[in-house]
Amino acid sequence: MNHFESWVLSYLLNSLWQVPLLFVAGWAMARLLATAGAEAEHRVWVSVLLLQSLLPACSALPWEGLREIVNWFDTAHGGSSARVSVVMGEGTRLGVLHLPHVLLTAIVMIYAVACAVFIARFVLRCRRLAVLRRETDAASLTGEAANVWMRCSAQFGIENVAIRVSSRVFGPITFGVFRRLVLLPSGMIAGLSEPDLYTVLAHEFAHLRRNDFLKNLLYECLSLPVSYHPLSWRTRERLMETREMVCDEMVAAISGKEEYAHSLLRLASLLVEGVPIRTPHAIGIFDANTLERRLMRLTEKRREIRGIGRSAIAVACVLLGAGTCASAVALATNVDGMVAAGSDSSKSSEPHTVPAAEMVKYLISKVPPVYPEDAKKAKIQGKVVLNAIVGKDGAVENLTVVSGPAALQQSALDAVRQWTYRPFLVDGQEVVVKTTITVIYELKG
Repeated sequence: MNHFESWVLSYLLNSLWQVPLLFVAGWAMARLLATAGAEAEHRVWVSVLLLQSLLPACSALPWEGLREIVNWFDTAHGGSSARVSVVMGEGTRLGVLHLPHVLLTAIVMIYAVACAVFIARFVLRCRRLAVLRRETDAASLTGEAANVWMRCSAQFGIENVAIRVSSRVFGPITFGVFRRLVLLPSGMIAGLSEPDLYTVLAHEFAHLRRNDFLKNLLYECLSLPVSYHPLSWRTRERLMETREMVCDEMVAAISGKEEYAHSLLRLASLLVEGVPIRTPHAIGIFDANTLERRLMRLTEKRREIRGIGRSAIAVACVLLGAGTCASAVALATNVDGMVAAGSDSSKSSEPHTVPAAEMVKYLISKVPPVYPEDAKKAKIQGKVVLNAIVGKDGAVENLTVVSGPAALQQSALDAVRQWTYRPFLVDGQEVVVKTTITVIYELKG
């Protein structure tokens, strides 16, 4: 199996458990920040969505390079004490999934097809928005409606925005990056009172002010690799809900909370029968089907936390977020495209290659390497990578150096050749095993 297939499988496997882990952490942080306002909650869910997409890829990053930088930094600051550690394999992964090559390839293909479907759906929805724009009708703003439009434009500092109407939408929406458009259902302008029309337009202008349409496209693109996961969908729902709450707070700060909440309730009963139909990728006042929670959020009296309490909440959120990310990276699993035991390769005369993380389970005894005094004085450190051939009886029969500082190689060879393993069985038969061992020499100040 090639490196790309192995990386895709590692990403998929890690995302299966990292997405739920991040969702739970996000939920906890959102609860802690409930008194801080909708903007803080929204930022939490945006961070969760981005991490759900990006963190599974961290299993493929070159963490050994970071280790070398840290070692160099310690040495540069006068490190004198030494430590030798042994890592089975390259030392960059905690686990290896050992599955048949055919199965792994099939999983990669299925995942690739699923991603292609998600991408095609995303592109198709963008094309539908373009078609929707072409099929809209001009909106005539006169009298009170024109005044409301100019008032919103002045309050939010937004210009060069078009307004049109369409019979194909069931609620007000906003979309467009360079040619931004507010689209209203046909007959809405004439059928609403001035306060309710202001609520509609001001909410859409709040979206324009925040560039929510462009942000939403970016979030959708970044989340495509984990779109298969149900908790990724739930994260996007929370993101949309808090985004609407942010815009609610922006408008309520201008018109008043109670007046805005009453107007929002009237709009929900007058404009939409049942659940509104979302226009994919577009942004609107009824984009999230959580009107009840939004109204409660607007009218509830929140106790503002200040001073030590606020600082404690901020520290708790930082620690929770950092701990979650660190745990996700530390527990990341690598998928090694090895041929499973019992296949044709296990029956060949060649040594049976066993992943290092699997072979460590068979280790009976080991002699710890000794840090050479000359290497300590010369501040030589690094890792020595060895290829080992373990016989059917579990004794180390042959050792070859793959890489590592010359001053440290003999120490590693002298120690590892004294190790013993339990015999490795394939189909009930003892076999010769080929594996990898890494000895890490570190100087600490």
